[in-house]
Amino acid sequence: MSNVTHTRIRMFNTKETYPNQSLNNDLCQAVRAGNTVYVRGQVGTDFDGNLVGLGDPAAQAEQAMKNAKQLLEEAGSDLSHIVKTTTYIIDPRYREPVYQVVGKWLKGVFPISTGIVVAGLAQPQWLMEIDIIAVIPEGWPVKESL
Repeated sequence: MSNVTHTRIRMFNTKETYPNQSLNNDLCQAVRAGNTVYVRGQVGTDFDGNLVGLGDPAAQAEQAMKNAKQLLEEAGSDLSHIVKTTTYIIDPRYREPVYQVVGKWLKGVFPISTGIVVAGLAQPQWLMEIDIIAVIPEGWPVKESL
């Protein structure tokens, strides 16, 4: 008898995601564990692998938030239930354009937030990345057909 405690959303292998790197890791885009949803770091790449906003941190942030919204909904939550974000940028000058976009998507949500400037991300064209933790409140209608 299986006692599943979590659901993996949009599973993939890094061989396909990072063809320019020698990787073979099984990952997923989000995990729903109980009433908590963990969203993998989202970047300016859509779910078909197309980069949106080459050289434009705001456009990449817009795509990352679009991805996050879709993943949260697939997990049975939504943007209004985000409790924590961690935003990574590769240049401190990207803080304002990235945070303006994220702030637009999360207006009125009031999550806790950590921002980190890093030397680089997994692909050189990525300028920002955001990972998210959200909840599914008691009584919230959860999609069971994942």
